[in-house]
Amino acid sequence: MSTEMISITSYCLKYDIEGSFIDSLEDGGLIEIVWVNNERFIPYSVLPQLERYIRWHYELDINPEGIETIQYLLYKIDLLKQEAADLRSRLKVYEGTK
Repeated sequence: MSTEMISITSYCLKYDIEGSFIDSLEDGGLIEIVWVNNERFIPYSVLPQLERYIRWHYELDINPEGIETIQYLLYKIDLLKQEAADLRSRLKVYEGTK
């Protein structure tokens, strides 16, 4: 199975971003980088996340640590939404037995 990827060098040149920014996202565990023959690549599956982080960083001036915090909070919100949906489902079961 081959994974479609773009080299970090090409991506940075095309979108005029700093390679160190991508490095900091990888260091924070926010994106995955793949090494092939001593060259670093970004899997296409990661690009939507990366584009979101680039907008946050360059348009909103949010540093990589802030991006990591925002991503964690969004993850927690999703968990809470799921928990609320589960509780609503359980409540409907009890309300239906009255």
